[in-house]
Amino acid sequence: MYAIIRTGGKQSKVREGDILDVEQLAGDDEVSFTPLLVVDAKGKVVSDRKKLSTAAVTAKVLGPSAGPKIDIFKYKNKTGYRRRQGHRQKYTRIEILKIKAPKAEPKKAAAADEDKPADAKKPAAKATAAKATAAKATAAKKPAAKKPAATKKPAPKEEA
Repeated sequence: MYAIIRTGGKQSKVREGDILDVEQLAGDDEVSFTPLLVVDAKGKVVSDRKKLSTAAVTAKVLGPSAGPKIDIFKYKNKTGYRRRQGHRQKYTRIEILKIKAPKAEPKKAAAADEDKPADAKKPAAKATAAKATAAKATAAKKPAAKKPAATKKPAPKEEA
């Protein structure tokens, strides 16, 4: 089973036991993420937001870490302009403890559709047929003919 989570503006594919660096988080002991996608052991994919609101990915904060050092050097030719700067991004190292799968939906909705008689579905079909005939009637009308555009004559010039 694996999940896709979003943290720090980035998405990561995680499994239970994975250790990864994410953008710096608050110093809590455990953090929880709402997954964007969950794939279970059987290969079934769940990506519906309503279903995923019941799912969770729990991770343990291992501690802070830092990314690679980046050197920044600005230079302009023949002017003596030189600036040196460095940057090292701060990360939080986490370990994925558990991926809680979304709860299965009850199959009451499907059973309710089967219990309804077939006659209940027919009036809806008639209503759509009535709408279709009304649409055809409006399409059959011809649009009004356009009048030709009047040509403007230039005003006579006045002599001064």
